[in-house]
Amino acid sequence: MRVIKPIIENTDTAGFEIDLPGAPLVVARGKKGFVMCGYLDVRTADKLGTAAAVVRGIKTIQDLLNASITDVSTTAQTLGVRTGMTGREALLVLS
Repeated sequence: MRVIKPIIENTDTAGFEIDLPGAPLVVARGKKGFVMCGYLDVRTADKLGTAAAVVRGIKTIQDLLNASITDVSTTAQTLGVRTGMTGREALLVLS
């Protein structure tokens, strides 16, 4: 596992890259929620009332920051995260 802190300068963010069979698991955490790769499910975040957004087709934290958000939990929506934002933009909202 690779941990990167902070992934956005002057923020309390952290990134995690975990090697798994097939593709890596990539997650970036802010204070209010997180941006995750397609390995994880936004429906679970909704059930838990967690602010989460999904990007797809990524392999690294840098990819996550540049990719477009494809799915957003209800809680993340209330905070201002929208599909089409970059992972960086969403993470700033969630930090």
